[in-house]
Amino acid sequence: QVQLVESGGGLVQAGDSLRLSCAASRGTFGAYAMGWFRQAPGKEREFVAAIGRSGAYTYYADSVKGRCTISRDNAKNTVYLQMNTLNPDDTAVYYCAAKQTYTAQALAVMSSAYDNWGRGTQVTVSS
Repeated sequence: QVQLVESGGGLVQAGDSLRLSCAASRGTFGAYAMGWFRQAPGKEREFVAAIGRSGAYTYYADSVKGRCTISRDNAKNTVYLQMNTLNPDDTAVYYCAAKQTYTAQALAVMSSAYDNWGRGTQVTVSS
């Protein structure tokens, strides 16, 4: 199974930008749809964005649409989440996840659909 390691989190001020990365190993990265989720203290894990195996198909939560961009580089086995205009509500641990799929357009928004998870990276946005 693919192993995932997130990086790029940190402490930023409201209005700043961050780019999260998720490096995959031990698997055929191009066979997986990828997703980003986040979990704030005391809240359930929530969907942020997803991308199909080829990168041509993406989907975003309404809360981040227009502020975030998910992308992937299959040659580097890495998926990215560019986050702009951050606000304190974006404070959370961000997780990437992988789901093996068989079509380019397949992706998932439910956390239960994903089989592989990273350990997360903390993003803290101060006001």
